[in-house]
Amino acid sequence: MKRVITYGTFDLLHYGHIYLLKRARELGDHLIVGLSTDEFNSVEKGKKSYFTYEERRELLMGVRYVDQIIPETCWKQKREDVRRYHCDVFVMGDDWQGKFDYLKDEGVEVIYLPRTPEISTTMIKEELTEL
Repeated sequence: MKRVITYGTFDLLHYGHIYLLKRARELGDHLIVGLSTDEFNSVEKGKKSYFTYEERRELLMGVRYVDQIIPETCWKQKREDVRRYHCDVFVMGDDWQGKFDYLKDEGVEVIYLPRTPEISTTMIKEELTEL
């Protein structure tokens, strides 16, 4: 079984997220999503999600491409997760290009997928404040 892992906040789940998850799942047989916890988003990333971790988790559980969800609690856990879950492929959006190449040392293929340019959670939030 080929295992793929990706990470994100996935707040205000939209078609760009779904498209990324679909393409990630197509790279293997089992997709693991590291979902950023509320504490990690607040303290480390400096952002607040509209939906709580549990609400975002419920939304992701409804996406057919997602096989497993784990909490992302810190930046450094990625190396450990790749080992713990025996991952073959690590996937992130191309806005992270090069940032996780160090994981290749773990024998995992690192792939940066193009984001859907016309949609983002930030864009949605900005447009909603203009209404």
